[in-house]
Amino acid sequence: MKGPVPILMYHAVSHRPAAATHGLSVSPDAFAAQMAVLRTQGFTPLRTAQLGDAWRPGGRPLPSRPVLITFDDGYEGVHRHALPVLAEHGFAATVFVSTGWLRGAHDEGGSLDTMLDWDQVRELAAAGVEIGGHTHTHPQLDQLSDERLRYETARCRDIVADELGAEPVSFAYPFGYSNRRVRRAVRAAGFRQSLAVGNRPAAHRQGPYALQRLTVRRTTGAVEFERLVEGRAIARSFAKDRALTKGYAVVRRARRAAALITRAEG
Repeated sequence: MKGPVPILMYHAVSHRPAAATHGLSVSPDAFAAQMAVLRTQGFTPLRTAQLGDAWRPGGRPLPSRPVLITFDDGYEGVHRHALPVLAEHGFAATVFVSTGWLRGAHDEGGSLDTMLDWDQVRELAAAGVEIGGHTHTHPQLDQLSDERLRYETARCRDIVADELGAEPVSFAYPFGYSNRRVRRAVRAAGFRQSLAVGNRPAAHRQGPYALQRLTVRRTTGAVEFERLVEGRAIARSFAKDRALTKGYAVVRRARRAAALITRAEG
């Protein structure tokens, strides 16, 4: 199967998230209800690496109703609240961690809420959750110099490898931002597939380094969630998001061009 696949993007799962993460959080009760919808509708959750492998030449066929459940950043509630629900249903998932935000030896500060520690990350991995990369300090990658871009991807890869004993193979762009230069750097760091946002289902034609996801947020109700996973009325649900994304893209390109001119003049 190479038809569209819904990839759900979650962040914090919490009863009382920090103000900075509130909009992109979901409550534990909402998350449990959404997973029940996937079970009732006959979806089969996959890890990101499984989808990437399936869409390569000679890959194994996908199940009839595949879906991906992904979490960005590495918030502690993924272990506390989401993992028991995933385990109850036997669902696969992927957590993309910003290694410099996680609690422990590599913490550089700057996190927006309570984060996972490395013991919890190891417990997630032992439970079958794929651990992917999400940079080291969560910057806007398309605004970085080539040197800093290499550092952010390689540092994240190396820390995950050291902590878990295996290099991560999947990556998610912070803020969903990428361009051709960023995608080349992610590939050069050894990641085999990467996820953006886009707020549309993933499709084979997008290529392994620009797979699109659907945002699940605090305001996503039960009816809207069903529409998202079924692929109905998605454009209407995310019309405002797409308009803002186009505007941000123009601003980011202008900032990057200004930075290059400044460095050249210096």
